[in-house]
Amino acid sequence: MIRSNKGEQKMILDDYQKRVDQLFEQIKTTQRENIITAGKMIAETIDAGGNIYLSGICHSIEMDLFNRGGGPAFYRTFHYKLDVQSDARERDRSDLDTDMEGLGEYILKASTIRPGDILFVGSVSGRTKGVVDLAWEAKKMGIKVIAMSSMSYAQTVDAVHSSGKKLYEFVDLTLDNCAPAAEAMLKIDGIEANFAAASGIASSYILWSVTAVALEEMMKSGKTPLLLKSANFPGGPEYNNTEVYPHYKEFGW
Repeated sequence: MIRSNKGEQKMILDDYQKRVDQLFEQIKTTQRENIITAGKMIAETIDAGGNIYLSGICHSIEMDLFNRGGGPAFYRTFHYKLDVQSDARERDRSDLDTDMEGLGEYILKASTIRPGDILFVGSVSGRTKGVVDLAWEAKKMGIKVIAMSSMSYAQTVDAVHSSGKKLYEFVDLTLDNCAPAAEAMLKIDGIEANFAAASGIASSYILWSVTAVALEEMMKSGKTPLLLKSANFPGGPEYNNTEVYPHYKEFGW
């Protein structure tokens, strides 16, 4: 506990919850226009027969929306891995740069994504080489790219991709999760590093807000979005398997 100037006991918990409230308020006041734009982009893309992909957003926050109760069927994850068979003894590889570029084009062409689809990507710093490479190649293919990033973070670091660009400098739309530079929100006396990453909770809040707009826009155009029911609630699996998944396979939403 921390004693305040008035003598009462103040917990780190109180500071954290206050900071989260401030973070959400900052998002509400600064990101509303971009959130609405993103939601409308989703609805328009679905109307045109396109798909909506979520790829690695701020430590996989996209999984908060995908295939779960209350989430729409139209979100699809975009994950990938390169499986290399190399059966040899282990050696030190710490000198190798594994955050590399050059795979983005192959990954996209090996996937189901097509021009006109939407790809959400995320890098809090806005400069993660593999993420920037994927977004860069997606733009070249005619894919609409929406990035989740922290502008205060991205504007304090240099680009590391060969294009010389960070995400916000070339994508179609940037959603600022308002995380501070270097992520953590709170300074605790006696601890060197700051506490409590902001990007996860902020990005989830933004994505659900974007989804709310997308659902409303779809309903305006005559579509009734199907939402998944919880798999652990009675009747949930049956509803999902008979109503939601078949509809998605046929219509894409």
